Amino acid sequence: MTRMDKQKFQAWAYDDLLANTTRGVLAEYIVATALGIDEVKRVEWHSHDLDVDLDGVKVGVEVKSAAYVQSWEQTRPSVIEFGIGPAKGWDAHTNTYAPSARRSAKVYVFCLLNGSIGEPVDPLDVRQWTFYVMPTSELNRKVPEQKKIRLGPLLALGPRQCSFDELKTAIHAAAGLNGLSGGA
Repeated sequence: MTRMDKQKFQAWAYDDLLANTTRGVLAEYIVATALGIDEVKRVEWHSHDLDVDLDGVKVGVEVKSAAYVQSWEQTRPSVIEFGIGPAKGWDAHTNTYAPSARRSAKVYVFCLLNGSIGEPVDPLDVRQWTFYVMPTSELNRKVPEQKKIRLGPLLALGPRQCSFDELKTAIHAAAGLNGLSGGA
């Protein structure tokens, strides 16, 4: 054998969609699909997860994911927590790091995979996800240096809760709240 099969590799490496890292990439794909940009290939380690064009303005979107049910044995549901810390992001287009830590995306999408231990959970079923969308400016104003946030405190910040079908409109609206053109 001289060449490996890409589909077999992907099935071997990424079959467990509940695994934290795989679920995170899946959440990015779900959001990209909602935005209609799923044909654009994912850029690993970019300063934010997705770039969407809103009326000629490029808007960075950061996608965070969490789930109550994990791929390992559990006795109780996981505590829902998302990473929101400012970072020195890497720009894949210029191959440079930001000079200081900041939240480089304009919009955050928090993706929560719902489910209960012992019940079937299907991460590919977008009806099992709840999405919370908010402008980064709100995070910067209300929790400027915070590195992580649990679900309760996140909800207290007032993100827009939406379904998959409402996600594109919510992201456009959040970008508009950041003072960008291309609102909902």
